[in-house]
Amino acid sequence: MSSMPDGEMEVTGGVDTHKETHVAAALDPVGKVLGTAAFPACRSGYRLLLEWLSSFGQVGRVGVEGTGAWGAGCSRYLTENGIEVVEVVRPNRQHRRRYGKTDTADAVAAARAVLSGEATGRPRGGTGTVESMRLLKTARRSAIRARTVAVNQGGVESFV
Repeated sequence: MSSMPDGEMEVTGGVDTHKETHVAAALDPVGKVLGTAAFPACRSGYRLLLEWLSSFGQVGRVGVEGTGAWGAGCSRYLTENGIEVVEVVRPNRQHRRRYGKTDTADAVAAARAVLSGEATGRPRGGTGTVESMRLLKTARRSAIRARTVAVNQGGVESFV
């Protein structure tokens, strides 16, 4: 079993991300599940997630699904705190049929993909032109939805 210089075990994490909550899994160096837990998808939740992973040993790498979407904040937080983040794609359909589709199973699969070397993607930076365009598109989409709600409720005659 691999261990850190001070005798502390290296932990690999996996995170299945969603709008409201993120589900995390912690694995030991040979892939044994040490635990799974859910955390709020906010800065304090990311802090709790990292503290939870760290309770099992030294956190090496964490595989995060959707680092450019629901997982962007979590990825940034982990990176800011010195953790190597790996972009993980959703498990393929064959894997989902065989093992089922649960958030916990997806978090474990993300951690195993990192541990096995299958997942090697770099997370999206969250800066630059592409990120600016994504934020503009998100704001526009939100404004259109708000307008539609207002029109449907009869509170707005028309926009010019």
